[in-house]
Amino acid sequence: MSDEFRRNLMGPEPTLLPAETEVNQQLEAGQEPLDLVAKHPTSSLLWALLAEEAWAEGRTIDSYAYSRVGYHRGLDSLRRNGWRGVGPIPWEHEPNRGFLRALYSLGRAASAIGEAEEPERIEKFLDDSDPTAKAAIEAK
Repeated sequence: MSDEFRRNLMGPEPTLLPAETEVNQQLEAGQEPLDLVAKHPTSSLLWALLAEEAWAEGRTIDSYAYSRVGYHRGLDSLRRNGWRGVGPIPWEHEPNRGFLRALYSLGRAASAIGEAEEPERIEKFLDDSDPTAKAAIEAK
């Protein structure tokens, strides 16, 4: 039996996004996400950080908007890297965390503004992506 056949029986391979080396270096150097996002608008991590900051400040609509952008930018990146709409997006792979954090933030903000079905869809998507992600995000 071929390895390809075995992989297909086990489901799709995990999607591993590329590292955002420049973004991470700039964040570590103390630059603010708001200052960086115009230079790196495809970075889910930066949008997720903005969403988390807005949420912490009680700016629910801003958090929703930032996380929605981060979510869609993340979907674009996932698709460019082989994701076909299903399959693991592991939290343990650090470059995936920006997307997963944006996804989590979107669900939280959607719930806060009273969306009916979106929070459930997002929770399922997050759990299907990596069942450990929600607890890891909430633990930070």
